[in-house]
Formats: sequence, C-alpha cells, structure tokens
Amino acid sequence: MDGTVLVADDDRTIRTVLTQALTRAGCKVHATSSMVTLMRWVEEGKGDLVISDVIMPDGNGLEALPLISEKRPGLPVIVISAQNTIMTAIQANEAEAYDYLPKPFDLPDLMKRSAKALDMKRRAPAPRDADAQDNEDDLPLVGRTVAMQALYRLIARVMNTDLSVMILGESGTGKTLIARAIHDFSDRRALPFVVASERDLEGMDGPSAVLSRVRGGTLVFDEVGDFSADAQARIVRMLDGLPDPAPRIMATSQTGLEAQMERGAFREDLFYRLSGVTASMPPLRERVEDIDLLADHFLARADRDGLGLKRFAEPAIELMRNYSWPGNVRQFENAVRRLVVTVAEEEISRAQVELMLGNQPAVDTSLSNTESERLSASVYKHLRRYFDLHGGALPPDGLYARILREIEVPLIEISLDATGGNQAKCADLLGINRNTLRKKIGDLDIEVTRRRKLM
Repeated sequence: MDGTVLVADDDRTIRTVLTQALTRAGCKVHATSSMVTLMRWVEEGKGDLVISDVIMPDGNGLEALPLISEKRPGLPVIVISAQNTIMTAIQANEAEAYDYLPKPFDLPDLMKRSAKALDMKRRAPAPRDADAQDNEDDLPLVGRTVAMQALYRLIARVMNTDLSVMILGESGTGKTLIARAIHDFSDRRALPFVVASERDLEGMDGPSAVLSRVRGGTLVFDEVGDFSADAQARIVRMLDGLPDPAPRIMATSQTGLEAQMERGAFREDLFYRLSGVTASMPPLRERVEDIDLLADHFLARADRDGLGLKRFAEPAIELMRNYSWPGNVRQFENAVRRLVVTVAEEEISRAQVELMLGNQPAVDTSLSNTESERLSASVYKHLRRYFDLHGGALPPDGLYARILREIEVPLIEISLDATGGNQAKCADLLGINRNTLRKKIGDLDIEVTRRRKLM
C-alpha cells in the first residue's frame, strides 16, 4: 500500500493504532484530533486518502465531506463513527464518502478498504439532498450490531437504484420496515408506498388497480413465497407490462425461494425478476446486543404516545436479553408496550417481565436445561411456549416446515462440523443418501468448510 493518509479522530488510541498499521503497510500518515487541522491539510494538497471520525471537538466529519469534495475532487474519504445508525450510513453515502465503517471497526477490514481507496479514483460528487436530514428518533430500524450495520450500508447503496429487492427474514423481524426505509430515503419518497398481498391481485382488475395506486412509487409483494401459482403468473404479466414511470419493485419472504423454485412451487422467471438484490433481516435472538437499544426506543415511543415514561430495572433487561423471542421484534415491541400499560411503577421489575412472559423460563430454547432431558421433551416445551405466547391466536401458517427447518439446519451443521466437513462421512452419520445431503445443504444454504478433524 502506497500513499499519504490523513487520519482525524479525537480518540488518541484510534489515532495511534491507525498510524502504526498504515505506516507498517507502507503509507505516510498525518494524524490529528482537530477538524480544522484536517481541512488545512486538505487545502494544502496533502493526503491521498482521508480517514475521519464524525463527531470531532471542533467539527463534524460528515458535514465536512462536501467541502473536502469541493477543495479536492477525487480525494476518497472513509468515515468511521460510533453513531451507528442507519442515518449515519445514509448520510455518509449521500455525501459521497468512499466508505463508511461503524465503531468498533475491524482493523484488517479497514486496511483492505484503505488499500482499495488509494488505488481508486473517486468519481465527482453529486449534490446532497437536504431532505435526508430526518429525525433519528423516527427511524424505522433500530440496532447497532454487525448484522444491522451491514443492512444499513446495503440500504444506503441500493436506495436510489432501480434494482428489485428481495427481503428475507422470519415473521416479526420487520421485513416491511426495510422496504419502507429504502423507499423513504430514496428519490421516490414523495410517491406512494404500496404493500400488495395475493388478495390484492385477484380479479380482472386486481393488477391494474395495484399499479394505479403505486404509480411511480414503490410496490412490495408481501410474503411472496406463499403466493399461489395463479398469483405468481399475474405478477409476471404485471412486471412485463409496467407503465412509465415504472414503480420500484420489492418482495418479502420468510425463507429463500430457491428450494421452492427447484420443487416447482415458485416460478423461476419471477424469482429472477424479484431477486436483483437480497437483504436479510436477522431474528432478534441473533442480535441480543440490540435488546437494550430496542427497549429504550419502544419505551420512548410509548411515552410519546401518552402512555407514560417507564424504565426497566437491570435484572428485567437481563431476563429479556436471555429470552428467545420467537415472535422477534414485533413480539418484543408488543411486550414492552403491554408492560408500560399494565405496570403502575416507573421501574419495570424482573418479576413483572417474568409474569408477562407467562412464568416461562427466560432462557434460550437450547438443550442445556438438563443434560439428561430428552430432545422430544425439550422440543415440546419450546413449542408449548411458542403457542402460549400467541395468546388466543394461532401462529402464522406454515408452522410444520418452519419447525422442521429449525431442527434440520443445526443437525446438519453440527454433523458436518463433527466430520470435518466430509460430506460422505456426514451422510453416513446421518443415515441418508449423499445426494440427499448435498441437496439439503444447497436448499438450506448451509456453509461447508473442509478441514482436518483433530480428534
């Protein structure tokens, strides 16, 4: 790596780490804790790359980007920030930052991006849209985990393209919120946002009625994997005859559609029309670190709605972190709102959360409760709790396939790990045909890593 890098961050440790790493890689480095100093270096023509924090004692790295572009067109800027929200990613993208990384960042990853930036001539910037300055309190997506940061960056990159977007995620994760965020931050934000179900496409005038509602806005086919063959055919014909201006097309699904397509249950031509870009919303159990942030967000929303300001005691939050939340963020939001309404005290206790969860153990649905417990008993407890959490209502349709998938994926993954990724041995261990195993690996999107098993 060759070039001069300007580093601006008010954290001395970060300046030191970046200076040492970039110097060892062959770069010259100028580091500062001042935005004024950084801008002086830029104006003097120093530097081939800028790595800048957002919040500085004497300025804002994002607000400085247009000025850097004006003074030094083509100078790449990598923004690093502890303000890890979707708004930060979008503002960095719209201000023409070369890249954006949330703190804490992965140093080898930052070094790779820096090397690419030094080798690439940056394109001329486009004017920034002032309408993007939305209030972060009203953001539709909340989370600072690695998975959410990757999702934010994807939204920022695709929002102003015409590519179709397939959004995957379990029920209750907020798939439609992703579609809404892409629409609301895009150039189409002033146009209609329409979510269409299979019922909306019924009848001779169904598709035309949908198109008349959406005009040139955004059209989302909700849970398209559950659409009948007739509805899928209607969508294909609709997409083949889109009016001008054509709407942005998105779709949501609880699972990937490749397996359905191979079985003939989902049209191949529709699959490729809808899968321009794929975005995945992780289940809440895989982003436990976001529980505190989500709790604060929903408590604040309840207060704005006039339900009163409440807070969770630390033991109550800990219990919520350890719960599996099979209904994902939707269940979590409903739980918080229910507690705000039913608890008289300002502080919500662990006992009150436990009572709300139906006096069920607040541990994850793993098999670690007792070493001698039979698998069937553990599964029975999990399923009983899952049904109980829906109150008097039934869970979403398709339960059989979802439960089997939940068991099948870890069984195959653990068996592959135990056999060092040897599919022949794994098939023998499971007692199934090798071709069956290969098909399941593909259908379930299981990653296989061959290695020598040291045991």
